[in-house]
Amino acid sequence: MSPPAAGCCHVTGFKVENWKQNLRAIYQCFVWSGSAETRKRKAKSCICHMCGAHLNRLHSCLYCVFFGCFTKKHIHEHAKTKRHNLAIDLLYGGIYCFMCQDYIYDKDMEQIAKEEQRKAWKLQAFTPTVVSHYQCTMTGIGEKYSTWEPTKRELELLRHNPKRRKITTNCTIGRVLQIGDPDCLCAFPSVFTCCREILTEIDQVEAQQTKLVQWVLMCQGLRGLINLGNTCFMNCIVQALTHTPLLRDFFLSDRHKCEMQSPSSCLVCEMSTLFQEFYSGHRSPHIPYRLLHLVWTHARHLAGYEQQDAHEFLIAALDVLHRHCKGDDNGKKANNPNHCNCIIDQIFTGGLQSDVTCQVCHGVSTTIDPFWDISLDLPGSSTPFWPLSPGSDGSVVNGESHVSGTTTLTDCLRRFTRPEHLGSSAKIKCSGCHSYQESTKQLTMKKLPIVACFHLKRFEHSAKLRRKITTYVSFPLELDMTPFMASSKESRMNGQYQQPTDSLNNDNKYSLFAVVNHQGTLESGHYTSFIRQHKDQWFKCDDAIITKASIKDVLDSEGYLLFYHKQFLEYE
Repeated sequence: MSPPAAGCCHVTGFKVENWKQNLRAIYQCFVWSGSAETRKRKAKSCICHMCGAHLNRLHSCLYCVFFGCFTKKHIHEHAKTKRHNLAIDLLYGGIYCFMCQDYIYDKDMEQIAKEEQRKAWKLQAFTPTVVSHYQCTMTGIGEKYSTWEPTKRELELLRHNPKRRKITTNCTIGRVLQIGDPDCLCAFPSVFTCCREILTEIDQVEAQQTKLVQWVLMCQGLRGLINLGNTCFMNCIVQALTHTPLLRDFFLSDRHKCEMQSPSSCLVCEMSTLFQEFYSGHRSPHIPYRLLHLVWTHARHLAGYEQQDAHEFLIAALDVLHRHCKGDDNGKKANNPNHCNCIIDQIFTGGLQSDVTCQVCHGVSTTIDPFWDISLDLPGSSTPFWPLSPGSDGSVVNGESHVSGTTTLTDCLRRFTRPEHLGSSAKIKCSGCHSYQESTKQLTMKKLPIVACFHLKRFEHSAKLRRKITTYVSFPLELDMTPFMASSKESRMNGQYQQPTDSLNNDNKYSLFAVVNHQGTLESGHYTSFIRQHKDQWFKCDDAIITKASIKDVLDSEGYLLFYHKQFLEYE
């Protein structure tokens, strides 16, 4: 839904003489069918004028008498041909703008819709609290729901707590505390920004009389997953994805429009269903058999009941979701995520800069490659690990408390971005020298993703041995990526780099929201995850069992995959 504050500028073209009467007539006759006569009229007349279908999300043009399928885009063709930019959903009553390509909010239209829906409820002798989903759909009075509007006391509480619903100037989402907090449900900003803070101050008796308590509990998203036979690797990744704030926003606001020839084989459609299941309010564990089947179908190397690698599953899932967002079932169309604008790449894709410097002429060759995750070497592996430097004396670096001899996530990132001498066996042809020369290579972050996933390489596979590396790595709740940016490297080279002191204005700061752990050995093990639900409230997800966890439990865990969310987002 478009932000109420901004609205839609294309509505003004519709608001001409008698527009209110015309809109009321459409709601009365074709949307909220309260009487038996209007229901008969809707059943006979509300069919797609192009294919004759009754379903497929029928919409009615607001400028002329035309009904068209939204799913098959017949209403889109009409809008493009006639330049009629507004249409109304005949089931839910929402107004769709084809110029904005989204359902829009207009205060006057919303008021008319509410008034006509209440009239239809009265005619049916039903109330919004007793009408079933089936009755609502079949009688034509819309889905069973009513929008939450704050009471006088709730408004008073909000006025006395302005900081709790602060929206920063460079953020795209209304937030309670931080945009990185997964307790910010972006699809319903007006409700979620307010309700949790109100609940803390309204007495329990009054709270029980409101829909607020039930609404918040239903939207927790805490739900276990049944293990279908060594599928803990999948369950822990699903928990991390379903608690990714912007991904949750995308699916709960029904933004996915399937481009696949066969929607039943679309993994994005299944993820959309999965999000609905997680936030439906059901307490019983969900059985993700359809998700498992689709993963086996589209990522055949993961098929079977053997234990798989959670990191491998994450990358395979993101790849299939990325391809299916573009309507591609075989990977031919969407094999370059660097030039893709699907929701997966908007959230997870970053840019990794590789600088290769010739040791003779000091010429630099730069390439930038997309990445979905960053794999970090650990001490104890066969790969030489550089000595711990800053912070190893017990100081605090990047929010991490260093204990002598303890490896930190910052250490791993520092090693990942250090210059590496390629040696005489890996000479490159220098474009400046026009001959093969020794060189150094350095990786830095050119573009940071919204969600940064760090893969700690705990499983070592080599010709000589296969083993799990159990080295403890300390990781922080908040992570500043500024020292590892390509821009920071350039500033250091020019002698201008200074460590930022104002953390509130740091665009490269992240908050931890999910951790995937592996217990056991390389041959026999089990995956679990920690997910952050509210500020400083963590839960451990062990397949079907979900238990409360402390921050200490999270930070003391071994860590295999670490998920961080950017705290501040900017419009492009």
